Amino acid sequence: MANRLADATSPYLRQHADNPVDWWEWGPDAFAEARRRDLPVLISVGYAACHWCHVMAHESFEDPEIAAFMRDHVVAVKVDREERPDVDATYMAATIAMSGQGGWPMTVLATPDGTPFFAGTYFPPVAMGGVPSFRQLLEAAVDAWRTRRADLVDGGAQVVRALAARTPALGTAPLDRAVADAALSAALAQADPSHGGFGRAPKFPPSMLLEWLLRRAARGQGDRRSTQALDLAGRTLEAMARGGMYDQVGGGFARYSVDAAWVVPHFEKMLYDNALLLRVYAHWWRLTRSPLARRVVEETADFLLSELRTPEGGFASSLDADSLDPGTGTVREGAFYVWTPEQLVDALGAADGTWVADLCRVFDGGSFEHGTSVLRLPADPDDPERWLRVRDRLRDARAARPRPTRDDKVVTAWNGLTIAALADAGALFDRRDWVEAARTAADHVLATHLRDAAEAPRLARSSLGGRAGAPAGVLEDYACLAEGLLAVVQAVGDPRYLTDAERLLDAVREQFTDDAGILHDTAADATDPVIAAIRRPREVVDGPTPSGTAAAGAALLTYAALTGLATHRRAAEQALGVPLLHAPETPLAAGWALAALEAALDGPRQVAVVGDPDDPRAAALRSIALAAPAPGLVIATGEPDAAGLPLLAGRPLIDGAPAAYVCRGFVCDRPTGDPDLLGALLNG
Repeated sequence: MANRLADATSPYLRQHADNPVDWWEWGPDAFAEARRRDLPVLISVGYAACHWCHVMAHESFEDPEIAAFMRDHVVAVKVDREERPDVDATYMAATIAMSGQGGWPMTVLATPDGTPFFAGTYFPPVAMGGVPSFRQLLEAAVDAWRTRRADLVDGGAQVVRALAARTPALGTAPLDRAVADAALSAALAQADPSHGGFGRAPKFPPSMLLEWLLRRAARGQGDRRSTQALDLAGRTLEAMARGGMYDQVGGGFARYSVDAAWVVPHFEKMLYDNALLLRVYAHWWRLTRSPLARRVVEETADFLLSELRTPEGGFASSLDADSLDPGTGTVREGAFYVWTPEQLVDALGAADGTWVADLCRVFDGGSFEHGTSVLRLPADPDDPERWLRVRDRLRDARAARPRPTRDDKVVTAWNGLTIAALADAGALFDRRDWVEAARTAADHVLATHLRDAAEAPRLARSSLGGRAGAPAGVLEDYACLAEGLLAVVQAVGDPRYLTDAERLLDAVREQFTDDAGILHDTAADATDPVIAAIRRPREVVDGPTPSGTAAAGAALLTYAALTGLATHRRAAEQALGVPLLHAPETPLAAGWALAALEAALDGPRQVAVVGDPDDPRAAALRSIALAAPAPGLVIATGEPDAAGLPLLAGRPLIDGAPAAYVCRGFVCDRPTGDPDLLGALLNG
């Protein structure tokens, strides 16, 4: 019999619907039940693509005896960290403070008012390596709750006070070149000179920092520092694209590499990684015309459309790392993706199988587990046409394997990043199908997630199957969706997306900003009361995605450039100054803010192309503008004085022909209909 999670809008929660555990969703009812029964609350946090979350579920949450003990002694709450980032961030801070490390699954024990008194991560079914079993943990917690409750409550209160004191700095850094120069020096010092990227294993894609490095290279016009930035970005982008973290058969990136050389990935594929990296590789191609960059862009866009697009037109959150291995009959990480030399021969024949094994570094013993290897492509094949043919055959052979499960949850922020990437890359590569996919996703998210309240728009965090979930959108949802809508405006020239972006950014300024002008991750009237009692969430440094503060600053900056509104420019600069405080020492924590800083230093650089968009002369001017790598560039295209697009106002055709108007830093050049002259203006 299914439990309360059966009707959740989170696939991760639904994965636990058949557990014998008496799970509750996060919410006031669960804490009211804990108060009624005078029991502690067990908060278990994970996500659908988390390998060890599945392991702990199988080992402990499917165990009838453990489930019975939980029913009698705790109120068990299951949380999808992707659906409730506010809950996750708050208790992760507590977990790190209490145990010295964090991760998922996250296991927290709290009082009925939500105050944490114990926190950890994975607990095995039997004690090992100094880690107690999950049953032992529960028994100890229950005993302490009965016999030493005052100590637990006092200890939890101390943790809450400590967390409340750890608020980000309230100062701001200036938006000047000195900040960018210091950050570049730090990035060069922290880079891995052998394999690209930063630090040691595990290695995550530094997507936001790479975007900044490319913009820094574009702004520098070939000087020494810009060359260093481009070299660092290019070395990392090539290493990731040629290693095992990139799916050489089906396109798209895995979450991270478990080693320093990008050989073996953790195989889950996340929407946000692929959205961010699609845009980065498109901009790398724009700057260098690298064939590798073009291939990755095309394959990653195709992966997004073929593997993660939902029937409603949005984009699903992730593909699992695990799948059934037909050879063993067990579920194993990476089983869908890895090969042995024998499997290659079986799929391709002796000649092609041996050739691919050598080309893609598949060998006896393997680079992964159970004698299998992850496909890599360390160098371009000597016969590219042959590689394309055998790759298609490998894709067909792999399609017969049991597929990883997909988390169909449509997250607002991650869809915003995907909309921006597809619109941006589609316009640059003249792929109307990508642009149309971005527009369709934007329409779906707006129709499904946006709730029109009388006082202000409200976003839902996510939806499933076209049904919006209850959790409210957080700052990154408003900001990243606005970012995507602004990219669609520039790709298709439809002013209604500019209007929607304006409404979202006004909500950011009104609902997420306190009286001191500080941005928070939750709206003033949508902060969960349990979380608010600990602290109102406010994270200013980047994680796997841009921080909400940096994302808001970047979107406000683009909106200001497209409209000329100084109020939004000032709000952008105030927001960006906060994460930029971290940039000189830890640039990885401020990559998105640094990328926006380059746009601020370069611009606004506004281009208005007036004329019929279907006129080849207007299309030629627009292509020149799109190809310009200037970091502060924004583009508006359409007929003169088209309603709702401020950059087109008062800008007529020149002698009846399409023309481009270029303004930089509030100073405008004479309009031109000459593509060559436009290119010189934009690249000068």
